Amino acid sequence: MTTFMLVHGAWHGPWAWDRVVPLLEAAGARTLTVDLTGDHGLHDHAALVIAALDGVQEEVVLVGHSYGGLVVREAADARPGSVRHIVLVDGWAGPDGASMFSLAPATFVKAVSTLAEASEDGRWIPAPPPAAYGITDAGDAEWLAPRLVPQPLRTFAESTRLTGAVDLIPGTAVYCTPPSYPYDRLGASAGYRTLPVPGPHDVMLTDPEPLARMLLDAAQEQQETVQ
Repeated sequence: MTTFMLVHGAWHGPWAWDRVVPLLEAAGARTLTVDLTGDHGLHDHAALVIAALDGVQEEVVLVGHSYGGLVVREAADARPGSVRHIVLVDGWAGPDGASMFSLAPATFVKAVSTLAEASEDGRWIPAPPPAAYGITDAGDAEWLAPRLVPQPLRTFAESTRLTGAVDLIPGTAVYCTPPSYPYDRLGASAGYRTLPVPGPHDVMLTDPEPLARMLLDAAQEQQETVQ
């Protein structure tokens, strides 16, 4: 049985996977979600994933969406024996020392920094509206909007700490099409195979079925390669 550990992206929570989890479990997989909560930085979020990895006996398929890509790679680097495959879903990835602010376009960095400066204490980035994640359906937008939460600014500023152990773990970079950013390039630069999935950045909400199939296929192909 495959165990998927699902890590959400910025401004989101474990609920981001609510539409994917039942599909994975119906296919016989076990699922675990990690809550990147609180006024923390990137390293604190990686520590939460590391603690979750320490709590399971089996190797997992570690999945990170968007900002969660940086988190899962740092966690996997610290616990390479616990992760048999990494899957990025429109995920950020970079070498040791990379951060969201070093990888993202200057326009993004300026926009979120301005939002944080306008917040009450300058430490939080208010959540963008659902449309920023490619959500156009009114029902999906109504479901998503009240669940979004502010993101600590330091999560985007902190640089990842990697020893190189993560580079020995196979990976798949699933990128949404049409693309909002060249996540396929980021995945390829990390040495991962890249696979397109039609849908917006929050594809797990709008198109959970094809995404679940891709996660299951990635896990199955990795298992067959090992055997």
